[in-house]
Amino acid sequence: MHASLAFLLAFFALSVQAAPAGNACVVDSIAAAKNVASCSTITIKSFTVPGGQTLALEGLKDGTVVNFAGDLTFGYKEWEGPLFRVSGASDSAKVTVNGNGHVLDGQGQLYWDGKGGNGGKTKPHPMVKLNAAGSVSKLVVKNTPAHAISVGAKGALVIDSVTIDDTLGATKGGHNTDCFDVSSVNGLTIQNSICKNQDDCLALKDGKNVKFLNNQCIGGHGISIGSIKAGKHVDNVLIQGNTIADSDQALRIKTYNAAKDASASNIHYNDNHATNIKKYGMMVVQDYTNSGETGKVDQPMPITNVNFEGKPSTIVMNGGQAYKVLCGANSCTGTWDWSLLKISGKSKAGTSST
Repeated sequence: MHASLAFLLAFFALSVQAAPAGNACVVDSIAAAKNVASCSTITIKSFTVPGGQTLALEGLKDGTVVNFAGDLTFGYKEWEGPLFRVSGASDSAKVTVNGNGHVLDGQGQLYWDGKGGNGGKTKPHPMVKLNAAGSVSKLVVKNTPAHAISVGAKGALVIDSVTIDDTLGATKGGHNTDCFDVSSVNGLTIQNSICKNQDDCLALKDGKNVKFLNNQCIGGHGISIGSIKAGKHVDNVLIQGNTIADSDQALRIKTYNAAKDASASNIHYNDNHATNIKKYGMMVVQDYTNSGETGKVDQPMPITNVNFEGKPSTIVMNGGQAYKVLCGANSCTGTWDWSLLKISGKSKAGTSST
């Protein structure tokens, strides 16, 4: 009897050790990611995530460190997504994600049909969803079916040295491949990152205390505040030290027509440089709809204090129009100092209607 009891106790001890120990955990499958909330360190090894499933690291406690030790490939299936999600146990729980140069491949070329999220194949998006404070660094996200990274962290988050590479989409039908889609944030910094895509480099739709610093935006639609919908507010934004190349637009602020209880305020531009811009250099428009611009503004929301400061920002055009400002009556107010915005190259003259 005593020998049998000793055997059972030994077996039980081995079983406990085989489970996540509350400190160091390894994720090499979807199943292995289901019980990571108690882990202090999570190592993600290389594997293929089956199509139609989310690799979800959820409820992570404050101080958790996630280390990538291999690349991830996401299997093909038409569904809503997302493909990879990180969330904290609370808004203030800080999580550190170290990409270590590893690649998340969404195999977007299997989905792209030139329609993005507007029809055709159902494309899982966003590819990466970040709902945790802390930091994300040195991660490579490529071939995103549609939107790349969605950020909704309510606590302070720094995204540093992240590369989003949808270069293939330029010739394979990539569309709506926004790099950073941002909503409901407070204290977000995105810096030293690279975006190669076919849509917005940054799309800031709702949030405050946001910095977008020293990033490269190539081939898309430039840096955008918006599109801002009803009930959404953007305040205290610094766009500084970025380069934009080979894009339709350089800098934009766009709001939905008749966006009630919405606002954009205290937008600061400093030392940004754009080349080979094909449609608009600088845009501020309040007539946006899902079908595009209408040329008509109904019930405009306030846009207050939009300034170019510090070092000059330059835009070199290659066609299109230098700038466009379309504001509803008495809606674009406060201080608007654009004396440090320099637009050159081949383009039509700018237009302003307020």
